[in-house]
Amino acid sequence: MRESSNEYYVVHKDILPTAIVKTVKAKQLLKSGGVDNVSEAVERIGLSRSAYYKYKDYAFPFLEDTQQKVITLSLLLKHESGVLSQVINEIAKVKGNILTINQGIPLQGVANATITIETIEMISDVDGLMEDLDGLSGIQKVEIIGRNFKY
Repeated sequence: MRESSNEYYVVHKDILPTAIVKTVKAKQLLKSGGVDNVSEAVERIGLSRSAYYKYKDYAFPFLEDTQQKVITLSLLLKHESGVLSQVINEIAKVKGNILTINQGIPLQGVANATITIETIEMISDVDGLMEDLDGLSGIQKVEIIGRNFKY
């Protein structure tokens, strides 16, 4: 039986060789603009250039290799001026592309909002964005309620 060249496995990073994990970190540094070139990235991470080039086309964070990723967030916001604006600014800061925003009428001092974001150009991972949003004042709850990988 011939193996498919598009066959993938989900493996926890704790069992991967260090060089693969460091390759992913170097790629993230390059993508975020934290370094200017591969040489800087591998030096900062502590990885050889040859190992980076060996794994760079095959190692990705979970779901990063899909195109046109879209997530939908549900947020519970305090009914205070500027709370939704903070959320929008945080998404813009990591280069998330907002596709839709829906906010309900506040009841008992809170409003539910849903925001759909295209994440393909983001310089942060979705988990990092979720942590940043959760840390904003006025956000009582934030969770992912949907994921689409192609639209």
